[in-house]
Amino acid sequence: MKKHLFVTTMLAGLTASAAPVLAADCDITVGLVMELTGPAGEYGQAGAKSVEMAFRDFNEAGGVGGCKLVTDTRDSQSQGNVAVDQATQLVNIKKVPVIIGGIISSVSIPILTSVTAPAGIVQVSPASSSPTLTALGKDGKTNGVFFRTITSDALQGTAAAKYAIDNGLKKLAIIHVNNDFGVNMVKEFADAYKKLGGTITSTTPYNEKQASYSAEASAAMAGEPEALYLVSYPVDGATIARAWISGGGAQKFLLNDGMNSAEFIDAVGAQYLNEAFGTSSGTSKTASTDYFYGAYEAFSGGIKPDAPAADRSYDAGAIVALAIAKAGKGDAAAIKAAIPEVVSDKGEPIHAGKEEFAKALALIKEGKPVKYEGVIGPVSFDQNGDITGPFRLWKVKDGKVETVGEMSADEVAKTKADIQK
Repeated sequence: MKKHLFVTTMLAGLTASAAPVLAADCDITVGLVMELTGPAGEYGQAGAKSVEMAFRDFNEAGGVGGCKLVTDTRDSQSQGNVAVDQATQLVNIKKVPVIIGGIISSVSIPILTSVTAPAGIVQVSPASSSPTLTALGKDGKTNGVFFRTITSDALQGTAAAKYAIDNGLKKLAIIHVNNDFGVNMVKEFADAYKKLGGTITSTTPYNEKQASYSAEASAAMAGEPEALYLVSYPVDGATIARAWISGGGAQKFLLNDGMNSAEFIDAVGAQYLNEAFGTSSGTSKTASTDYFYGAYEAFSGGIKPDAPAADRSYDAGAIVALAIAKAGKGDAAAIKAAIPEVVSDKGEPIHAGKEEFAKALALIKEGKPVKYEGVIGPVSFDQNGDITGPFRLWKVKDGKVETVGEMSADEVAKTKADIQK
């Protein structure tokens, strides 16, 4: 009940903060399409609050010529068709120049292909990691409007494979969500894992929101695997893990980034996860990291700053805000052109928070580039809107996620190159 009341109150707060009647005539509205409910609801709630915090800091620093950025936040319900409907309303009716979202790839991809790319509207995803998004860019199908503040699963799959081998997980079964994210993550992982000497005993896809996953868990036990690689989201993932454990599956797990979740651990039971390992898109610590970790929990009403998608959602909001300031108006084409200029290697380093944003606004007013160094570290985008960065290596210990190491982008690239020889 407490959880239900928290989510209900939070959603009401998000709706209230986005109410158009609060916006002045000169204010600029940015659309947020976030997974506030459904299997990825935990991510979207954290992400929406992070963007709000970035906009709060930016507005208090002076905003765009004294005008504020406001959000119109919509719930995708973790479903692509719902997301497309909400994004269409934001673009066609609200005339937003930017959409931040979605969180998961199965939401971001249909928004991009059906709404933002055709309309030329900027889209920034904080956490969608599917390699399909890179492929769309390479194929010229994104109109150059898509950016993301998370590394691609093409890299994370390799990092996860090496981490598994390094921890003695050499004979795995795989259960994965049957969507673009899950299929691509497993493909990249499997290619690397096999070449590194691992054995995959079975690969079992699952469809979301089932009441039971006993059949999938039973199927995955064929071949006597020593551990389970579970590519999922917290709610369904917990149901699958419980079915795996109750069916006699080994209590050893490899987990994807989204399973770095207190909700997942609590639902499964910490006592069953003492040999659970995982990878996440990592961070390179900056002054922004310190600021965010010190201020986010109080702002968000109790969400922890290490919640999945929280850190990189603040960065998505900050980059959008600074780009709008650089553009000087809520024009999609101008904002798209401005994004590289606010993360420019030639610019003066800028960090998160009111004082740093005020410094950035002064530089922008002088026509100078800035280099936003975010909560996740310095950010720069390639021609496909992708970033590179390290990977965080973690395990569950005494019911908590504990960072145990880091795999650099160079190390992942070297591993990938070595196995492709």
